[in-house]
Amino acid sequence: MSHRLSLSQAFAFLLRRDLLLALRNRAEYAMPLLFFVLVITLFPLALGAAPELLARIAPGIIWVAALLAAMLSLDSIFRSDFDDGSLEQILLSAHPVAVLVLAKVCAHWLVTGLPLLLVAPLLAEMLGMPAAAQPTLLLTILLGTPILSMIGAIGVALTVGLRKGGIILSLLVLPLYVPVLIFAASATENAATGFDSSAQIYMLVAFLFLSTSLSPWATAAALRMSVS
Repeated sequence: MSHRLSLSQAFAFLLRRDLLLALRNRAEYAMPLLFFVLVITLFPLALGAAPELLARIAPGIIWVAALLAAMLSLDSIFRSDFDDGSLEQILLSAHPVAVLVLAKVCAHWLVTGLPLLLVAPLLAEMLGMPAAAQPTLLLTILLGTPILSMIGAIGVALTVGLRKGGIILSLLVLPLYVPVLIFAASATENAATGFDSSAQIYMLVAFLFLSTSLSPWATAAALRMSVS
């Protein structure tokens, strides 16, 4: 990363670079979305044609699938950079590493989290989720999936130097994902049953601000430990 670039230019450059790399490896980055769709479509087959049951558990189904899909794509945040040596260049940059890390996490969310947001309404309709709950579902996905990417980036940074760090990564991030899953699914369920879900939404907003404020710095420190 050239020191002649301003911080905003460096952020935009790294974001654009990662998006172009994802475009060249479409098959790899499409896997989380395909997994998300496949898991959700299997539930009606397993539970049978029970519309009331599917509608009742739809928030939990969609959010568990989203969580697992997010975990499936985490390793791609820093793995290619570690393998080709560009991660060391990022760490040696004159710009704050936390800001550059944030650019990579934003690119990861745009490639993996945003498609989940776009396809979720179709899957919610397939499961029979009430129309009144679908805006809340989309809002929870919009707020929750960036949190998953932020938390996951810390775990990836800690395990990027390990040859087989997938299991360790899952053990690190899965407990931290549980609060997001609980509040997001609860908010959607409340909306489906006519109850107020603002408390859960506010908690997700707080989680998002907290993760955005702390995660890039923690990830940068973890990368330094892993690469050194």
